[in-house]
Formats: sequence, structure tokens, C-alpha cells
Amino acid sequence: MSACAGWGGGPGGGGENSINVLMVNNPQMIDLERLTAANFTKDTGITVNYTVLPENDLRDKASQEFTSQAGQYDVATLSNFEIPIYATRGWIAPLDKYAATDPTFDQADILPTMATSLSSGGTLYGEPFYGESSFLMYRKDVLDAAGIQMPAHPTWQQVADIAAKVDGTRPGMAGICLRGQPGWGQMIAPLTTVVNTFGGTWFTADWHAQVNDAGFRKATQFYVDLVRAHGEAGAPQAGFTECLNALIQGDAAMWYDATSAAGSLEAADSPVKGKIGYAPAPVVETTSSGWLYAWSWSIQEASKKKDNAWKFISWASGKEYEQLVGSELGWSRVPAGKRKSTYEIPQYLQVAGAFAQPTLEAITSADPNNPGVQPRPAPGIQFVGIPEFPDLGTQVSQDISSVIAGRETVAHALDRGQQLADDVAAFHRSREQK
Repeated sequence: MSACAGWGGGPGGGGENSINVLMVNNPQMIDLERLTAANFTKDTGITVNYTVLPENDLRDKASQEFTSQAGQYDVATLSNFEIPIYATRGWIAPLDKYAATDPTFDQADILPTMATSLSSGGTLYGEPFYGESSFLMYRKDVLDAAGIQMPAHPTWQQVADIAAKVDGTRPGMAGICLRGQPGWGQMIAPLTTVVNTFGGTWFTADWHAQVNDAGFRKATQFYVDLVRAHGEAGAPQAGFTECLNALIQGDAAMWYDATSAAGSLEAADSPVKGKIGYAPAPVVETTSSGWLYAWSWSIQEASKKKDNAWKFISWASGKEYEQLVGSELGWSRVPAGKRKSTYEIPQYLQVAGAFAQPTLEAITSADPNNPGVQPRPAPGIQFVGIPEFPDLGTQVSQDISSVIAGRETVAHALDRGQQLADDVAAFHRSREQK
């Protein structure tokens, strides 16, 4: 049987026919854990010992484990932020040969943008479990009542104009919800996509910081002004969950955020089911601006059980697993956003029809290597793919959240951010000169 080490514990059992998996505690992964023993273990004889942790704890644990190459865990859930970084350090194993020789996996079915974001130097190092981009979600009925039609490809100025018109048209309803909660994975994610399409960037291709440059400053001022004028109450503390609740409860008419939110909006018990429209991420100077994110599987280079580890990955990210989830748990719980074939399953489209095509288009149009108007020194759309970014992004976000709260100015916040980014840029310039 499959074993679970418990939340925060160490890996259980050993033996030749067992593997240890370090995993984030997201709902899709909990479903996987529940299905493992009766399906994967039954079919392969391989026991899976899970260690399941909250996201921040998972990142810390994975960093310690893979840095030391202790070999305690064979597989871990990593994102497209960590995987290219870990790959360049030799901490995770290449997966090309496994994917190419596995007759059941069908690597060609993996969405190309996902495969690219999980590769380094043209070599594949991760397989996605589920993925997402970002888009604009809006109340069709609210816009209709105001005589407003959402453009097929809205610009940010058009979105701001719509937010102004629908703000307060219903009691307690804000024009839009945008994350204001500090954190590199909270406010900085959507804000960085706005920066990209406004012509800004965190760093130039030759590692010079641009945090207080014109494009970054214009984008941040726009974002702050929009959320302050027509955004949700308590915006400096509002993150993904708060904005999701705001849209579901009728406290916001629009929301720009992750495509993964649509499943909750269209759930059977959602009061806004069928009332939401989905438009591409708003743009200014670029043709698209949606982000790209994937929780994915990687094999530790120090693992002595790589073959069994791949068998697990092949099952967990395979087509048959999606069919299993759909039939056992319901099609709304399928870990989507990674395979082209998912969007051809009639049962899935029946429950995800409102957002499936917009999600697929958002993911396939994302370009992690070219997200803005200028070359970048590292991959990433809503982040910069360097180890220093979580700390840098979080520090900058704290100041911008203070701006939203009215405690300081954009100019002051970005000048401080520029100083922090200058230090990061100087380090990378010096490293490249060696």
C-alpha cells in the first residue's frame, strides 16, 4: 500500500520497490495521494511514501534537500521557477530519455510552453502535474446592465475605464479586484505582468536594474491608482483568496488573476456560476501578457531509484490519470493546464466549457523567454528566474503595498526597490565577467 509520512514528517519506509515523494499540500496533490495505493501501487508494486507540506515549507524543505543532494527524496513537486535554477546546478535529473522511450506518456501532448518552462539548455527536467496562466474574469450581467461590452482583447486602459463605470453600480461592489498583499507570489505576480506589457522589466539582458525606470514606474503607478480608485476594500491585505471570495460574493465586478480560479467560480455551488466572462490578460505594448506557472515533478539527481521515480511521474502526469480523476472524483477536479488532449475530453469540457478554451489560449500564448518588449537575462513572466528573486520581489512588494495603503509614494517605493535590485544585478554582472 501507499504510505503517507504525515504533514511535515520525514519520508516513510524504504526498500527497492518504494520511492519517497516530497509534495505540496494543494488539493490536486491530496487527490493524487488518495488515489495512489489502489491504482499506481496496485499496478506497479511500487510503494509511494509521501511527505506533504504547505507551499512555503515545501520550498524550504526542497531547497535543503536538493542543495545537499541527500537523496532522501526521489521526487519532489517543484515549479517552473525552481526547475531551471536547480537544473543548472545539477540537482535534478534530465528526463528527456525517459519521456522519449515511454510508450504511454506521449510527451508531444504536453503543451509546448509548459515543456519549455520546465527545461534548461534545451534539456527537459520536469513534467507538469497541472498548470495555469492568467486572464481577466468579469461579471457578464453587471457589464450588460451598464451597457458595456468587454473587448475581445482588452487593453489595461479599457479595463480601467470599465472599472470606473461599474464601480458601485451595485451596493458594495468594487469595479475590480487586484492583489495588494505583499509577497513575490502574491502581488508581484500580477504586477510584473503589467510591468511587462507597459514596457518595463526588472533587469536588462546585461544585468542592469530597471525598477525605477519609466516602464516599471508607469505600470506600478497605473496598478496602484486603479486599485485605490476602483479596487476592493482592504486591498493592501488582499491576495488570491480574498479576490476569489470578492468575485464569488459579489463584492467585485472584475478580477485579473490565475486561470485556475475559474474552477471555483464555475463550481456547482458557486453563486456566480454561469455569470462570469473570461478575457485574455490585458495588454499595452505586447500582444499577450498572461503568466505561466506549473506545479511539476522532478527527480533528484542523487536518487538511486530514478526508474521507479519516472514510473510514478509517468502515471501522475499521464493521460490515464486524468481519466481516473474524472471518473473517480469528478471532472472538475482534473489537474488540467498541461496536455492538449485534456481540452478534447467531452466530459471535461462539459464542466469546464466556460473557461477551458480561454485557459488553453492563455497558456499557449505565454512566452517565458520573451515576456516583454526587450530581451531578458533569465526566464520567467511573473517572476525573474534567479534564486534572489523571492527575497527581492517580497521586499519590493512590501513597499508597494504601503503605497496602496497610502503610506508612501510610488517613486519612493521604486527608488528603494532599485537599490535592492542594483545589488542583485551587480552580483550577476560580476559572475558573468569571471
